[in-house]
Amino acid sequence: MNEPEHSWIISDPAHLDGEPRIAGTRISIEFLLEAFACGMTLTDILREHPTLTEEAIKGTLRELARRAGSRAA
Repeated sequence: MNEPEHSWIISDPAHLDGEPRIAGTRISIEFLLEAFACGMTLTDILREHPTLTEEAIKGTLRELARRAGSRAA
């Protein structure tokens, strides 16, 4: 699962008041996690938010896992 270094999670004050979001979208990381927590599937999210791609969602989740793992160590 070697993936090129790409930051899927970005943040800047000009968008969403600086909340972390998925690169190339205005969809916050919080929204994505809440959607999964509420029982939405990947297919549901993609259908409801056509600006997202499967690659972006999976890349974001991998990046979150990587960040969480590095903090736990």
